[in-house]
Amino acid sequence: MLEIMRALLFALISLGAISAVAGQAKPTPEAIARALQDRYQKVRDFSAEFTQTYRGGVLRTQSREQGTMAIKKPGRMRWIYTKPDHHEFISDGSNIYVYLPAEKQVIVSQVPPDDQATTSALFLSGKGDIARDFIPAFIDTPIPGTIALKLTPRRNEPDYEYLVVIADPGTLQIRGLTTRDRQRGESTITFTKLKENQGISDKEFAFRIPRGVEVVSNDDPSH
Repeated sequence: MLEIMRALLFALISLGAISAVAGQAKPTPEAIARALQDRYQKVRDFSAEFTQTYRGGVLRTQSREQGTMAIKKPGRMRWIYTKPDHHEFISDGSNIYVYLPAEKQVIVSQVPPDDQATTSALFLSGKGDIARDFIPAFIDTPIPGTIALKLTPRRNEPDYEYLVVIADPGTLQIRGLTTRDRQRGESTITFTKLKENQGISDKEFAFRIPRGVEVVSNDDPSH
C-alpha cells in the first residue's frame, strides 16, 4: 500500500506539466512525458482535496475515501483521510508514519535509499526522469471528454504495473490518476482545489506520536 501511495503522489506532483504542450497539433506521448518532467522540476510543493477509490484485486474489494493532502519536495507528504474513517499517512523526508486512530496504532518505516527506492519514490526526491524511467502511451480514457496517458515503468516494479494520467483535453487540467497493482486492483485518485508553490512549511510534515498508541516498526524483521 505504501508503494501505491508513492506512485500516486509522484504522478500528482508531475501532472501540471501537460500544459507545456497545449496548442501543439497532436502531441506525441513522448512530448507529453518530456513536458511532464520539465514541469515537475519547477513544482516545489502543492496541496489539494482528494477522493480515492479502490476496486478489484484478488479479493474483489471496493472502497472510497476522502480527505486533504500536501506534498513538499524532497520527499515530504501528508495525507489526512477524513471519510469514512480518520487515518493519516505522513512522511517527513526521513520516516513514513501511518497513523490508525481506531486501532490506536502507528506504523513507522524509513524512507528507502535511492538504490532501494521504486521508480515512483525517486520522483518524490526529485531524482527521477519520466522520459527515461517510463514508456508513455495514449490509451482509452475511462472518463468521457478527457485524455489518458499510460506510464509503464521501464524496470519491473513489485507493487504496481503502471500509472494512468487523466486530463481535460482543452485546459489539460488533471482530472484523475490511476495505479494498477500486481493483484489487478486499481486505485484512482481525483482531486480539487489544487494549489502549487505556496511555500508550505516543513512543520506541516512533522508527526508527533500520540500517547497511548502502539508503535510498530516496518523495518523490524520481527514484524
